[in-house]
Amino acid sequence: MTNPKADLPAEVDAADDLDEQLLPVIDLDLAGETAPASLARGTGVIRGYWKHAPIGPGVYRMIAADGEVLYVGKARSVKKRIASYMRGEGHTNRIARMVALTASMVFVQTETETEALLLETNLIKQMKPRFNVLMRDDKSFPYILLTRDHAAPQIAKHRGARTRKGEYFGPFASAQAVHRTLNALQRAFLLRSCSDSYFENRTRPCLLYQIKRCAGPCTGEISIADYATLVGEAHEFLSGKSRAVRGLLAQEMTEAAEKLEFERAARLRDRIAALSTIQGQQAVNPRSVDEADVFAVAEEVGQFCIEIFFFRTGQNWGNRAYFPRADKSLAKAEVLGAFVSQFYGDRPAPSLVLLNEEIEDRDLLATALSLRAGRKVEVANPQRGEKRELVDHAATNARQTLSRKLAEAASQEKLLGALGATFGIGPPIRRIEVYDNSHIMGTNAIGAMIVAGRAGFMKSHYRTFNIRSADLTPGDDYGMMREVLRRRFARLAKEEGEATAASEEASRRAEGEDFPSRPDLVVIDGGRGQFEAARAVMAEVGMADVPVVSIAKGADRDSGRETFFAEGREPFRMAPRDPALYFVQRLRDEAHRFAIGTHRARRKKEFVKSPLDEIPGIGPARKRALLAAFGTAKAVSRAALADLEKTPGVNAATARLIYAHFNEKG
Repeated sequence: MTNPKADLPAEVDAADDLDEQLLPVIDLDLAGETAPASLARGTGVIRGYWKHAPIGPGVYRMIAADGEVLYVGKARSVKKRIASYMRGEGHTNRIARMVALTASMVFVQTETETEALLLETNLIKQMKPRFNVLMRDDKSFPYILLTRDHAAPQIAKHRGARTRKGEYFGPFASAQAVHRTLNALQRAFLLRSCSDSYFENRTRPCLLYQIKRCAGPCTGEISIADYATLVGEAHEFLSGKSRAVRGLLAQEMTEAAEKLEFERAARLRDRIAALSTIQGQQAVNPRSVDEADVFAVAEEVGQFCIEIFFFRTGQNWGNRAYFPRADKSLAKAEVLGAFVSQFYGDRPAPSLVLLNEEIEDRDLLATALSLRAGRKVEVANPQRGEKRELVDHAATNARQTLSRKLAEAASQEKLLGALGATFGIGPPIRRIEVYDNSHIMGTNAIGAMIVAGRAGFMKSHYRTFNIRSADLTPGDDYGMMREVLRRRFARLAKEEGEATAASEEASRRAEGEDFPSRPDLVVIDGGRGQFEAARAVMAEVGMADVPVVSIAKGADRDSGRETFFAEGREPFRMAPRDPALYFVQRLRDEAHRFAIGTHRARRKKEFVKSPLDEIPGIGPARKRALLAAFGTAKAVSRAALADLEKTPGVNAATARLIYAHFNEKG
């Protein structure tokens, strides 16, 4: 929960793929002990606001002189909580710094402490105060969706808002877990996975029917009534009644064999085998826990890892690790409590939440989660039995995951040091930016920037640039690189100028930023020409002091024979087995992967682009209505005004707009 003793200056990144690395701890005590004068000034500001603070429950915000929200907290009595900040001594360095920066406060009174907790969670997510836990990972968890808006329901993976009518089963820890389960479910229950439009336009069964992954309801290979039976069995299985479903199928298989219906018996046998595959993949299946999220926190050398296991319908649906950046002085229970209170800010909570540490205000958290879910949610710290075994298992995984990440972080530090020594960069490298272009004969051209540092690949800092200069010759790689670098570093120069002109505290905060915005090294994928183009742009925008290196592919494009171009030295190669060479190759390949992937996504979007997209005021709903009425965009362009006006969902003004777009150009 959030209070002066339990909140932590942290930011959280999910590490659900191999490229996510452990983030280093923030050192909040950037300038040593907070100056007494600043602390006294902040205390005086808080004392002035304390006079008007609500006596009952509510939420308070501490705001800096430049308007930045420093901290959002909740309290049973806001006035009493604010009074705890008015002491001139006895604060931790973190609290003292927060008090010293406070220039104003805002209060919101609530009816209950539970309402205060819910409001606090929303405000933290919206305002991202740097002295609170900030969950920068906003990736949604994948679910399995069994639709209920079609006569032949579809089974599919789903992320995001639950806007479609149907039943959602999850969450799963990763997309891979969903795909494995969906493949097995298709073999077991033969449910369709195609979209409704694809379904409606089939004239013969697709390949999935041929390989026994679908019952073929689209072309009447199975009646709607029999297909509904399959849907019901799938629903029962996903709802936790797996034993009953398997028993029923086994009985049907036996009956089919006794009637000498061997083909049907073989199909039922394959379905039972598919169900066994699903259940075999769910390791550590609990016997007495049907639905729960299990949280466990581990700490080592001042760094924290929180491992979460998801159990649904009595099965383990995967786990995910998070690495909060937290003050080293905080206890594990404080870190876990602050994390859990925000984890469910926009996620549905199960009926049971298990923790490996006793957190403050556990009952209050349970009440808040119950209120949000509309049903009872229990938050527990079990001490014995199977629930304790689940918690201990999660804690073991948290410790092992943290140890691996610490080892990876240490290895990353060594690679950055080796790279700095190779290129003659004095200070330790904290941020590397790698640039690459991708296009086909100049079309759909994009520039890509990937970022790496002591924490590995920093995917939240990746950027793409749509090449938009009209003066570029199609396929001019040098011109594309100049445009990308000019846009990136002209903006950086502007941001740094604004930071210099800002207050002393803002400048000090920028200097102490844990992950800087200015790169210590820029790597260009290309030869001497790209290198010279990059140097010219950097000098043009006032960033000539940023080291630039270009990496050219070796003879016959062989990996390991790359040539490097750097300022002040002749082109050179690294030793074939130099770890720094492997590191640069990995950076280059990641930039290439990101550039190619973005280019393909843009090209795919262009393929499905419709002339209707160019008409202002025509959104997805009206576009669907027009295509439903006329069939194609070309037919819409040829339609008479009177016919357009008759289209459902299209009023007279919109019809005239569409008609004018296609008939009154030039």
